[in-house]
Amino acid sequence: PQAAPAPAPAPAPQAAPSAQTAAPAPAASGNGKPVTSPLPGVIVEISVKVGDAVKAGQQVAVLEAMKMENAIEADHDGTVTAIHVNKGDSVLEGVPIVTIG
Repeated sequence: PQAAPAPAPAPAPQAAPSAQTAAPAPAASGNGKPVTSPLPGVIVEISVKVGDAVKAGQQVAVLEAMKMENAIEADHDGTVTAIHVNKGDSVLEGVPIVTIG
């Protein structure tokens, strides 16, 4: 079940996940489209910052899965509006990594 989005006039500040493994979460309140993890793994690098302009195909993060590093790439052009994970976080498939508006 999905939680209803909170009616906030401004984006909520990013909070570090409290659990070891981040669970899939709804996208940030309408500020773009999330780039999600294609498979379970550990975030070993975040390559962008909030406010960075990115192009489709540009690396936004690196995910280690099954002892291999996988580049996570933007699927569209835009500006990074949120980063949902931290270096070292364990993520499941489908978890938002960054949001690009």
